[in-house]
Amino acid sequence: MISSIRIPFLDLHAQYETIKDELWAAMRSVVESNAFILGPAVETFERDFAGYCGAAHCVAAGSGTAALHLALLAHGIGPGDEVIVQANTFVATVEAMLYVGATPVLVDVRPPTYAVDPAAIEAAVTPRTKAIVPVHLFGQPCDMDAVEAVAERHGLLIVEDASQAHGATYRGRVIGSRHTACFSFYPGKNLGAYGEGGCVVTNDPAIAARMRRLRNHGSDERYVHAELGYNYRLDGIQGAVLGVKLRHLPQWNRGRRAVAAAYDARLPERVLRPSVPSDVEHVYHIYPIFVDNRDEMRRRLAEGGIETNVHYPVPVHLQPGYQSLGYRRGQFPHAEYVASHELSLPIFPEMTTAMVDEVVSAITGLL
Repeated sequence: MISSIRIPFLDLHAQYETIKDELWAAMRSVVESNAFILGPAVETFERDFAGYCGAAHCVAAGSGTAALHLALLAHGIGPGDEVIVQANTFVATVEAMLYVGATPVLVDVRPPTYAVDPAAIEAAVTPRTKAIVPVHLFGQPCDMDAVEAVAERHGLLIVEDASQAHGATYRGRVIGSRHTACFSFYPGKNLGAYGEGGCVVTNDPAIAARMRRLRNHGSDERYVHAELGYNYRLDGIQGAVLGVKLRHLPQWNRGRRAVAAAYDARLPERVLRPSVPSDVEHVYHIYPIFVDNRDEMRRRLAEGGIETNVHYPVPVHLQPGYQSLGYRRGQFPHAEYVASHELSLPIFPEMTTAMVDEVVSAITGLL
């Protein structure tokens, strides 16, 4: 099985070709003004991204991990506090909790959406629980009504990990409009920088102010440091790149949804995929399928010129560096199922119907 055309998992060069004149003009402005760290381009992007999310404030940071760390710090999460999160997330979500000295409490996901299980969150709450971090994995929002109900019953903070969900909506509202939400701008994201980047959006002015101070060595005034801080500032050039790309994000998300719809219509029904509730708008950072012969299929597809990926092959509780959390294999069966069966298919806005047909034909031949 050899595809008639090479199909990349993601084609950032195709995206670049459509916006390169805008990008170079924006980057040139930063270089000519010497505003390399934070500066006007970052401030403009912060204003525009806050508006896009329907939030009052956006605080840009040097990475999505830094954004998560800042959000937890600013909300006062620290030693002795427990924070609930699903077991199959990228490890950065849990890293940020450990950075502040909190205890990550892992829970399972649930089919058919394979998003975090609100009942498992409820069961995990203890007197030490301070926060829930729902992860909008693959670009699909969690069942936020159910998550919010648990949080309200127990007086818990919600900090959303929206690193894969730029522009996704839940019941008509963009993720980031209700709670503090953290985003990654890693280059492959729906809204990606040309290097590392991230941000936190919030409606709380005090939280925003503290995050701005923490990201800048604990300083509101040059050479005056009010508290221990971090060097989590976003580069000016990244702010310029993100500002240009943000203008195209709605169109790119529509393109991703069109590719996903083509997959939905063409893949055999026996290929399992997470269901998409009618009250969410998925942005398909990832198009996942679940297959029994995942590793063999991935190898055969690669031999035929079709690139795929896996998100993520080892859940947090089985990572070698996280055994001290005290979890065991089999404790989160649905998360472990996803880890061993999930295959991420090529998806990007410029992907053609012919490419989708090639991918589907190849997969069907390997079932």
